Amino acid sequence: MTERLPLFPLNTVLFPGLVLPLHVFEERYRHLVADLLKQPEDEPRRFGIVTIRDGREVAPVRDDEHPAGPLDGLGTTTGDPMEALHQVGCVADVTSVREQAEGRYELIVTGTTRIRLRSVDTSGPYLVGNVSVLPEESGTGAGALASGVDRAFRAYQKRLAGAKEASLSGERELPDDPQVLSYLVAAATVLPTPVKQELLACPDTATRLTRELELLRKETALLAWLPSLPAIDLTRQAFSPN
Repeated sequence: MTERLPLFPLNTVLFPGLVLPLHVFEERYRHLVADLLKQPEDEPRRFGIVTIRDGREVAPVRDDEHPAGPLDGLGTTTGDPMEALHQVGCVADVTSVREQAEGRYELIVTGTTRIRLRSVDTSGPYLVGNVSVLPEESGTGAGALASGVDRAFRAYQKRLAGAKEASLSGERELPDDPQVLSYLVAAATVLPTPVKQELLACPDTATRLTRELELLRKETALLAWLPSLPAIDLTRQAFSPN
């Protein structure tokens, strides 16, 4: 079963349960938000966030009479949006909207369910996808794997805090649910976007946790050898300009 969903391509991966701020300034995505705001207030305002394979979020600058088309900047050489985008993405529920000057918007969205992109409609001002929901499977041994990832992630946090010449202000509680933990760790670990995309697309929680355990051990060992390695604040999600 598929449904039509507006698409917002980004160079960022959104995970279920995680929050992402968006600054919307391009005409095509302002149109998307305006269409969402026309819906009845009791209906969910949702769109799909899909990661760009090899392109840019923001289209090349054009004049007002020729606004960016839905594929501009995405890096496709054939005009096929399925070539430009990763096929596994995440539904973004809009939790708050603030309209700014010149028709811009500040959004806060929360990831909910994973989706698989089946086809893309390029006929409008922004992309619209035919998507299907990906089921969340536990996999074998997710509970035991979660305990290992919990320990490995705490060790990683401590190494990362040391690399930043800072200290963690108390240890945060991590979720007990293996699925929720797997997405939190995927979002909070400093990894390249393609690796985060790989984690989002894992077929089940156990597979994701297994891969995270491998990555956390590798990254922690690297931080032990390179204590001055630059890092980001683990408590914050990446901000996308559009």
